[in-house]
Amino acid sequence: MSIKEEIQTRITLIEDIINARLIDTEGISEDRQKQIYEAMNYSVQAGGKRLRPMLVLETARLFGGKEEETYDFLTAIELIHTYSLVHDDLPAMDNDEYRRGRRTTHVVYGEDMAILAGDGLLNYAYETGLKGVLKSGNPMQAAKALKILADKAGVFGMVGGQTVDIISENKVLDEETLNYINEYKTGALIEAAMMMGAALSGASEEELGSWNASAAGSDWHSRLRTIFWM
Repeated sequence: MSIKEEIQTRITLIEDIINARLIDTEGISEDRQKQIYEAMNYSVQAGGKRLRPMLVLETARLFGGKEEETYDFLTAIELIHTYSLVHDDLPAMDNDEYRRGRRTTHVVYGEDMAILAGDGLLNYAYETGLKGVLKSGNPMQAAKALKILADKAGVFGMVGGQTVDIISENKVLDEETLNYINEYKTGALIEAAMMMGAALSGASEEELGSWNASAAGSDWHSRLRTIFWM
């Protein structure tokens, strides 16, 4: 099997895992807030490379962890990634009408519902992660993984990077600012994915630090390649 075929096989597995954890709208007719469920699911099911959940799963495998322990957490990180895209596409941000070949959430459901869908996905991510903590065979390791996600997704991570990106709009960026935006807006969740997989598998603090780009330096990139060629 080629590497492309192997990756596609894992994407299919990940999508099955995520879809099983989305809010089931089948048979719902009387729920007054059904539309928010549909908007959330529409956003998640738009497709994509599923890189972040794949990194959670593959890093856990690398450290000898149990795959099932990652399922709620790989779902949580993809929900957070998706919420960030929904908000990024809004008229107040990038005002994109298409993503991955289909209409963006605010175009289909309206700007107000897209904001709520993003909010809903963010909160549902932590609901899903907490379910994973409660049913984990090692809740302390699972709680550590969820804290990593919270730290990397917030103002000291992804949101912080997005903030600098917005502030810097229409300005000539120096290399340091551009690197900062890339490291936090995009890199933070990628770091989170690998650190979560390691934490769920009982990695030490030293090992966790080695998956953090700011701590590992250039070696971080070789570690990323290692995952996909195991």
